[in-house]
Amino acid sequence: MRSDEMDMIIKKAGILIEALPYIQRLYGKTVVIKYGGNAMVNEALKDSVMEDVTLLKYIGMNPILVHGGGPDISVILKKSGIESRFVNGLRVTDEATMEIVQMVLVGKTNKDIVSRIGKKGGKAIGISGIDAGIIKCKKHYPEVDGIKTDIGFVGEITGIDSQSLLRLASNDYIPVIAPIGIGEDGKAYNINADTVAGEIASALKAEKLILLTDVEGVRTSDEAGGGILHALSIKEVHDMIGRGIIEGGMIPKVLGCVNAIENGVGRTHIIDGRIPHCILLEIFTNKGIGTMISADKDVYFKDEKVWEDS
Repeated sequence: MRSDEMDMIIKKAGILIEALPYIQRLYGKTVVIKYGGNAMVNEALKDSVMEDVTLLKYIGMNPILVHGGGPDISVILKKSGIESRFVNGLRVTDEATMEIVQMVLVGKTNKDIVSRIGKKGGKAIGISGIDAGIIKCKKHYPEVDGIKTDIGFVGEITGIDSQSLLRLASNDYIPVIAPIGIGEDGKAYNINADTVAGEIASALKAEKLILLTDVEGVRTSDEAGGGILHALSIKEVHDMIGRGIIEGGMIPKVLGCVNAIENGVGRTHIIDGRIPHCILLEIFTNKGIGTMISADKDVYFKDEKVWEDS
């Protein structure tokens, strides 16, 4: 008669077997992860993400981590007596603010992530888009009431040096990228981290783009119970926006995913970074924990159940 302990061990083996076809499909593929939200604040969640990323590398994938750092920037700005202002969700970045943005993102946040991955046994290299001109950009002028507005050193991406990133990611290294680009004028520009992750995934034709957020994913309508939709096609995304089911801050997230897919990314994922080991749970299980968006209702292997009850 089997003991409870043996049943638990067998259950763990079952989880590994469920992951096997995903590991086979993703071996040697590029996975771009946007790291942000509460997962960058909570110490236990920080360790969880670094363990997930390191594991992906050790089982044969090529993870690339793009990080934000908005809350830390706001704290330092406040201590420096500089007010944080935003236009269309983008930080107004004058010269003094840009100095602090670089100091926090490149000098503090980026190196902290690299160190944490190192403690888990991974070989991370911390860079920004300035290094080797990996992220080229121009000054971005958002429209406010139909008028182009100058918000300082905020960049709009014009090019990604995909070859340099692939050389790093396809070897032993895990690139950790701060979302700062370099303009033709030689100046540094602050860029939204979601945008950077999407553009890098598109340039590299990554198999996956994963966005860590502070929401569980895309939900059904209230009439349908408000549950999480685990898989959506591009057509369904547009339909749900048109019907007002997807609204507010979720719209730019899903449209960013759609744009990445239309530019060659295989699958995109919006997941809750507040859940420990959220990356592994999303990509190595049939259902996942968040919302996967892909071009069509394709499957990785014959018995994949990702589209059931989606």
